[in-house]
Amino acid sequence: MFTPTVPHRVLPPVAIRDLPDAPTSKWRLIGPGLVGAGVGLASGEFILWPYIASQVGLIFIWGALVGIVTQWFLNMEIERYTLATGETALTGFSRFWKHWGAVFVLMTLLSNLWPGWVTTSATMVTYLTGSGQGAVRYIAIGMLVVIALGLTLAPVIYIALERVIFLKIALVLILIVVAVLFAINAEAWTALGRGLTVDASFPVPPLEFALLMGAIAYAGAGGGQNLCQSNWIRDKGLGMGAYVPRLVSPVTGEEEAVSSTGYQFAPTKENLARWRAWWRFANIEQGSTFAVVSFVTIALMSMLAYSTVFGQQGLANSIAFLRVEGEALRDTVGPWFGVLFWVIGALSLFASAMGIVDYTSRLASDVLKTVYLRERSISVNKVYFVIVWAMTLVGITILLAGFDQPLILLVMSASFAAVMMFVYSILLIVLNRRALPGPIKVRSYRLVALIWSVAFFGSLTVLTLNQQVQKLLG
Repeated sequence: MFTPTVPHRVLPPVAIRDLPDAPTSKWRLIGPGLVGAGVGLASGEFILWPYIASQVGLIFIWGALVGIVTQWFLNMEIERYTLATGETALTGFSRFWKHWGAVFVLMTLLSNLWPGWVTTSATMVTYLTGSGQGAVRYIAIGMLVVIALGLTLAPVIYIALERVIFLKIALVLILIVVAVLFAINAEAWTALGRGLTVDASFPVPPLEFALLMGAIAYAGAGGGQNLCQSNWIRDKGLGMGAYVPRLVSPVTGEEEAVSSTGYQFAPTKENLARWRAWWRFANIEQGSTFAVVSFVTIALMSMLAYSTVFGQQGLANSIAFLRVEGEALRDTVGPWFGVLFWVIGALSLFASAMGIVDYTSRLASDVLKTVYLRERSISVNKVYFVIVWAMTLVGITILLAGFDQPLILLVMSASFAAVMMFVYSILLIVLNRRALPGPIKVRSYRLVALIWSVAFFGSLTVLTLNQQVQKLLG
């Protein structure tokens, strides 16, 4: 008789069920990695990495590859627990200490509560319309309302998000193809190859050490977004997640009653064969979508910046960079390309904003329902609905009040992602070694990758906190 290895001192024990068979045709299961890549393709890919390329060329592009590979390993360990139990990684952490999930949710909320993630898209719209800076807040408010309606009225929320992200990635690929044909020069291709090999450098004066470390760390995703891979693969029905109903709209969807905790399979010969099939697919799905899409986008957007604004003085690592780059593309290729760049940029950043609201609300609703509201009759769908609209109303209030982002929130936002990734890298080692049976627990080179992640994000945490304290004191 198999005894579950998932701890149950804090939360109820898991039920024992066989692992579902992996489908023979897996195309319908492609998606979580693309959603992760699509949500992560935000200001870092459109501003930070192109800004680095504009300052020092492509000699640091290898850093994006290191960051994305590190996050691929992290994502797979986050997925390992969910594939094996149907529970999210945050629920797994909460089994060791009740409030771990709440800690991560609070840091994610504080990082994303200020609506800067939607004002960037609104600002790009003003580049297209010629509106003044004063129009940004009203465009952003309209976007917030559209995002909230989209996320809370879609019958199955993950499907709606997935379609938006797929459209975004298609638009970015169109931009990339056009850029390759008309804007990226031969010198940029040579510089890319050299930047990945003989010209690779670190540190890279005159750029700050902290900026470079942060660029590596958050290439692809970062912070709370990686944790949401659990939620997205569960809604997609991967592994034991097939037994857990998807998040639906309490208005237009059909809610299902379900236990707030998960399952575990006995490590029989049949179940382990199914596990190997699921694990192989999950690794390929993440590698061919999240990793490839993230790196290709960073590399080609950096090459575009290298081909157009490299060496130009006075460029800023902010949304203003996209205005300068769009104007350069308009002058060098044609007015149509500048417009295309801003249109796709605005739509892409809007889709990222939608993804940020979704993953923040998913993490919060899952933790609240599973840990704190387990005995209450309220469904996780209704909790999600409330959090989405609460984030929207807070964002609208901030925008209408005309507040600039306080320095303390900038400090917290810059610090939380590094702290989160450092801490949950440690917790993933504990979770995937202590909560899972021997044949499927993390080991070997994947354990080494997690130890590297702990060391890297631990160093980044110390560096970031020190830098931000110095700014506060200075």
